[in-house]
Amino acid sequence: MDARFQCSGFAYHRGVSNAPAGFTVPIAVVLLLVAGVAAVTARGGWSGTLRRYGRLGVHSPAAVNSDESFAVANKVAAPVVAATAVLAIVFAILVVVLPVPISATIVMAVLGVLAAPVLLVAAGMLGDRAARAMPLPARRPQGSAACDGCGCRGAGCAGLTRTAVRVDAPASGGDQS
Repeated sequence: MDARFQCSGFAYHRGVSNAPAGFTVPIAVVLLLVAGVAAVTARGGWSGTLRRYGRLGVHSPAAVNSDESFAVANKVAAPVVAATAVLAIVFAILVVVLPVPISATIVMAVLGVLAAPVLLVAAGMLGDRAARAMPLPARRPQGSAACDGCGCRGAGCAGLTRTAVRVDAPASGGDQS
């Protein structure tokens, strides 16, 4: 039996796209690279192994405030990033294997190449929103300019006022009514 069949005037060869390999293979390679990076990022986000100062993960200002907010942001973004990896793999396979006209292959390639970054941005926005919901880490207090040169030695003015007379102390020898 012949491996070709007729459908609406086009002759298709089963199992291979009609688009030139010089177009389909580079698109598939790009999509597979995106899928690989997204899969590694999703796995690291789920397991909490991504580092705040690394290259992968959600790096919004809210997410890099602390290690905890970074971990939460990436854990929230991980399912969408994993879906991006699956989607990129599916589009890479479809571009190479699906026997459709060249125009349909181009449409699939464009959809795959555009869908991956859109989903990754959406994952980053979800992660950023989760990181902004986290409490800000407490900042270490710093001495003010008013304390320079005084005798408190970094204890602050509270160390000096503890020996002062309490404001709510009863007055000595006064009218107590």
